[in-house]
Amino acid sequence: MPHTLSEHESKELLRAAGIDVPPEHLVQTTAAAVHAAETLGFPVALKLCGRRIAHKTEHHLVRLGLPDVAAVRRAGDELLATRRAEDGDTSLLVCRMVSGRREVIAGLVRDPVFGACVMLGLGGVFAEVVGDVVFAVAPLAGGDAEELIDALEYGTLLGPFRGEPAVDRAKLARILETLGRLGAERTDIRSIDINPLIVAGDAPIVVDALVEIEGNPS
Repeated sequence: MPHTLSEHESKELLRAAGIDVPPEHLVQTTAAAVHAAETLGFPVALKLCGRRIAHKTEHHLVRLGLPDVAAVRRAGDELLATRRAEDGDTSLLVCRMVSGRREVIAGLVRDPVFGACVMLGLGGVFAEVVGDVVFAVAPLAGGDAEELIDALEYGTLLGPFRGEPAVDRAKLARILETLGRLGAERTDIRSIDINPLIVAGDAPIVVDALVEIEGNPS
C-alpha cells in the first residue's frame, strides 16, 4: 500500500539524494517555532506538517511572509489549534521565505507502459494559463534534461524575463537528472511532486515537495 511522506520527510529524501533544499526546522511548539524563525531569519513561512496533511494550502495550514516574532507566535498558535485527530502526528515546519515571479513544477511519475518518468512543467499562474508539461523516461541520459527543458512550449519564460535573469539551466537539469536517478534506483518511490520550484533570481529552489512510497515508511 502506498504512503505519502510528510513535506519535511520528502524534502529530506531529496536532500539526501543531492538536491539542494533550503534549511528548515521541524518543531513541536510555538515557542520552538519562534526560536527557529529567529535562527533562520525573517521573514519565514510556517506550516502544519504531517504524513496525512498533503494539501496544506487548500486547508489553510500555511502562513507566509511572517515578519517578526509576534507574527510567528500568533500563526503557530492558530495552526496548532486547527489540528484534528484524523491528522495523526503533526508538527510545525518553519521555512525561510523564498520569493520569485516564476515557478516550475518537477517530479517523478510511474507510467504503466513507460515506467518511471521525469516530469517538468511551468507552475504558478503559468500552469493555470498554458498547462505546459513535458515528460521523459527515467533515468535521464546525457543531454536528456536539457532537451526536456527545451521541450517546454513556453520555455522562453525561463529565459530573461521582465528584468530577471534566465533560470540556471544547469541547476535545473541537475534536479531533473536526480529525479530520474531516484526513479531508476528506488523502485519503492511511486511519485515525487516538487511544487513549486520557485525561481529566485536565476536559481530554482525547492519550496514544497511530496513523495509517495510503496509500503510503510520507517
